[in-house]
Amino acid sequence: MTARTAPTERQKRLGHELRRMRTSADLSAEYAAGLLGVDRGAISAMESGTRAISAERLRTLAVNCDVTDEEHLAGLAAMAAPSRGWWDRYRGQLPQGFLDIAELEAHSSRMRGAFSVHMPGLLQTSDHALAVFRMVVPQLPEREIALRLAFRVERQQVLDGTDTRPFVAIVHEAALRMQFGGPRVLRGQLEHLLDRSAQGNVTLRVIPFEAGGFPGAGQTVLYAEGPTAQLDTVQVDNSHGPDFFYADAQLAKYRAHFDVLEKLALSPEESRGFIHNIADQL
Repeated sequence: MTARTAPTERQKRLGHELRRMRTSADLSAEYAAGLLGVDRGAISAMESGTRAISAERLRTLAVNCDVTDEEHLAGLAAMAAPSRGWWDRYRGQLPQGFLDIAELEAHSSRMRGAFSVHMPGLLQTSDHALAVFRMVVPQLPEREIALRLAFRVERQQVLDGTDTRPFVAIVHEAALRMQFGGPRVLRGQLEHLLDRSAQGNVTLRVIPFEAGGFPGAGQTVLYAEGPTAQLDTVQVDNSHGPDFFYADAQLAKYRAHFDVLEKLALSPEESRGFIHNIADQL
């Protein structure tokens, strides 16, 4: 198989799971190579995501590692299967991290997001997103801005149509008051949030200033659930691009993180009233 020079985050994640499976069973790379009929270097490449693994070899490795959870194995097999999505049209035009986020969202079964300063990308209007992209330093050329805007709009299809994902967005009051693009743009954005929150698969909850401090203040975090809890993924925004976490301790930390946020947040009904009040003040 041809080696990949730049594996996607999903391919890296599969490699991480292959290595965890092998090391948990206390199998050496040499032994695993013998089981799969490849050389040791191929095992290293599979575990780094730079080489694909067939479904047959995946199951051979799993049975020798005493992994019998069919739901988990089906999730791994889905990750190993060749796949392309709409985001591949942007490959080579946008940073890889953009594509990795879209792929993560598309393969999730449920998403929870926490947003301290920015509106959720999946719930942004075009005017709001355009204002955000025009604040990037150094300034982006208009072509780059147009690409990012088109990509963001396409990302939002994960919440529409027949194959939608449940999405819980926990938004801090600060994000609801940030006037990217000015009062008119913000009002349109708030009205869009209210419209979106009426969808059956979108739950919007607000943390008001009066709730005080909360874990992860200042971060934008997405918790994407996989087919099994072990295949969940956390994505955190940073100025250098997205970071992805999936170690057991990290997943447990962010699950607890969201449990606290949901206790602090207003109910969906209270949140809608809260957003209405902010919009009326503009």
